Amino acid sequence: MSNQNGVAAGSALVDRFGRVHRSLRVSVTDRCNLRCTYCMPEHTPQYQPRSEILTFEEIVRFVQIAVSLGVADVRLTGGEPLVRAQLHRLIESLCRIEGLDKVSVTTNGVLLEDQLDDLLAAGLRHVNVSLDALDEETFRAATRRSGLQRVLSGIDAAVQAGMNVKVNSIAMRGLTEHQIVAFGKFTRRTGIPVRFIEFMPLDSDGNWDTSAVFSGDEIIAMFERLVGPLEPVQQRGSAPAADYRFTDGQGTVGVIASVTKPFCNTCDRFRLTADGQLRNCLFGEDSGDVRELLRSDASDERIIAAMQESVKLKKRGHGTDDLSFLRPSRPMHAIGG
Repeated sequence: MSNQNGVAAGSALVDRFGRVHRSLRVSVTDRCNLRCTYCMPEHTPQYQPRSEILTFEEIVRFVQIAVSLGVADVRLTGGEPLVRAQLHRLIESLCRIEGLDKVSVTTNGVLLEDQLDDLLAAGLRHVNVSLDALDEETFRAATRRSGLQRVLSGIDAAVQAGMNVKVNSIAMRGLTEHQIVAFGKFTRRTGIPVRFIEFMPLDSDGNWDTSAVFSGDEIIAMFERLVGPLEPVQQRGSAPAADYRFTDGQGTVGVIASVTKPFCNTCDRFRLTADGQLRNCLFGEDSGDVRELLRSDASDERIIAAMQESVKLKKRGHGTDDLSFLRPSRPMHAIGG
């Protein structure tokens, strides 16, 4: 007996709570060209040796196996994925995998315009750009680097080329409040959806401190007060964002309330780190060494078993709402967003 994806019912990636996993995040590098305060230390961290990072061929094999188990959506992350040389070659190979419905990239956008032609030719049609500020001074304070205009140019070029573009912004108290009007004007002018992700302290030296969390409810209330009235947008059940459209139809904003309103009960995602470790939750720990299997000529069946075991070990929730949260031992840039 098979499900709607043609996957044998016994081989699908289902956890103990009945959640079917169809979405895979693949980190292609732990390196980045920015130094965002919530993600990386100010100085260059100790990156993984290049020999420990999965090759494109290893990633493609893993994704092919995952698709055979029902995965239909793959997002490439980092670090910053566009600093990985020849990334378009990987994208081209992934886009050829039968049964894989969507390949997307999450990027800080600094290199997007430079690589756009190659990315388009490879088949990429979906890109999420991480952008926390729309003025150069605040952008530099948040990222410890300059480059806002390069990011905005990359976004414009991607839209003009027909790409599906979304902007993601980390919501931090002391930062986001001062960007609400600018982002409101941005989405109303461009039509590009802007989503705010509640701040999660996965940096290299911080502790869990809810005082820095600028909640989704506060964000929506501020948009309505300062920009204009909003109405909710209906969406699929496993989507992490709650999206709202301005009532005149011009512009969309959303919130991913990972901290104040966790969406764990509908989560359908799992992750592969750049060095080939499985993770069933962003807040979890490594739960399977795929690199060792890939490099020891392991059979597809053994890799399938590793994926199924990782998903089986997934907890009901990540614990930020019930005080059972344990801060991961890896910083965000080494996990993959």
